[in-house]
Amino acid sequence: MQRIIVSAMLACAVAFAPTGFASDKIVILHTNDTHSQLMPDDKGRGGIARRKVLVDSVRAVNPATILVDAGDAVQGTAYFTLFKGNTESDAMNALDYDFQIIGNHEFDNGLEEFARYWKRVKATPLATNYDFTGTPAEGIFRPWAVKEIAGHRIGFMGIGLDPHGMVADTNFKGMRYINAIEAANAVAWVLRNIERTDLVVALTHIGYNDPERVSDVELARSSRDIDIIIGGHSHTAINPADSLSPASVVENSVGKPVLITQTGKSGRFLGEITIDSIGALPSYRLIPVDSRLDSRIDSSLTAVIEPYRADVDSVMAIRIGTVKSDMDQNEMTNFMADFVASEARRLTGKKVDLAIVNKGGVRGTFSRGALTVGDVMQVFPFDNRIVVLEIKGSDLLDNLMIMTRTGGNGLSREAEVVFSGRDKVDSARINDKEIDPERTYTLATIDYLANGGDYMVPLTRGKRVATSDDIIYTDMIEVFSHGAMKGRTLKADSTVRMHEP
Repeated sequence: MQRIIVSAMLACAVAFAPTGFASDKIVILHTNDTHSQLMPDDKGRGGIARRKVLVDSVRAVNPATILVDAGDAVQGTAYFTLFKGNTESDAMNALDYDFQIIGNHEFDNGLEEFARYWKRVKATPLATNYDFTGTPAEGIFRPWAVKEIAGHRIGFMGIGLDPHGMVADTNFKGMRYINAIEAANAVAWVLRNIERTDLVVALTHIGYNDPERVSDVELARSSRDIDIIIGGHSHTAINPADSLSPASVVENSVGKPVLITQTGKSGRFLGEITIDSIGALPSYRLIPVDSRLDSRIDSSLTAVIEPYRADVDSVMAIRIGTVKSDMDQNEMTNFMADFVASEARRLTGKKVDLAIVNKGGVRGTFSRGALTVGDVMQVFPFDNRIVVLEIKGSDLLDNLMIMTRTGGNGLSREAEVVFSGRDKVDSARINDKEIDPERTYTLATIDYLANGGDYMVPLTRGKRVATSDDIIYTDMIEVFSHGAMKGRTLKADSTVRMHEP
């Protein structure tokens, strides 16, 4: 770690140019997990053009404003599926972000595409605990940076999650992960004592509070020199104005307060941190990004997105089916699991006992009425293929135990699992029969999970017997257009198949 810090100091020795603004007041605006949601969502929330209205307004009042993003700017709409991050980088460049860090979904298309995307980003890209030496991304990222603003020096770092078990191994091959807490504390010490910064800010994509893995709360408690943590990954909306919100202030290892912030997801809020005085706890609020801003939208940003929008609008206009009623997250996960099971039977021509999918593989919901190609691409955007495994009952039970840690995941209609807490499976039945630890079952899933993604390592013990040729959303579009669902209306199944007693 010491060698890494010393070499990185040489790369970061030159600080950013000061603005010349004399006030002590500094504002940090931040986003996280916007997930390609460039337009307002189906409930009229968010939209990057509205976000720009807010950013421009704050900058007009206070030139000492810094704009940062805490990762997962991509993946979640047809813009990323079709254009691989070009739209997102162009739009965020138009907002003139100062710093951006890596989320897990920036890895989704592998390191070649990852490097291409980050080379388009005009903001300073930070990666403190990822070593890209010998990969296509070598030389793109700084381990830290110092921003001189309003007469003060503000240090920034970028802390990413451990990709093992979260990102497909092939998508970060050659990259070395460095322990997040060790790296953060080492760099924070350098920023405080060598760079002589007045504040140390950690941009993170590790989640707010996870008992299984490093999180913002743990990082705050273990730190001495970090003043502010601007987080992402867990989609947590930390709102001091809401009494039910997670805590925004946590004591560090020497009893000093650390501000922790996060804006939720999909660009529905813009975070605003106001530093009135160095040494005092900053104030913090979430600003809604909504229709009240529409009359002030900047046409220059609309022009940036317009060349991409025509292709997105075209796939959103191709009708392939009908949905009977609005579907919620559970119903969408059920639909995905049943689809994977059905396609696996078609693929193999054999009996499939059950299917397992992850909630994270479903990025939205279907609304009542027309179903389009674009709807399918946006809700199921990942380049996953269906995989059929032969797996021992004991391994299947181990995997179901892991699935309890996220409150349950997706099962096809043949299965029901009852659990009474983390790692505690009370009953696991397929077609009303308890899973036999000694029996071999035929399981349908997706390649991401079959490879141990979402920490489902027990699935890697199964024997792979078939893999689909096409990715899931392509198969799904085909089924609605020309297959078993052609001319039929999709009806939701609201059964909760993995649940507590």
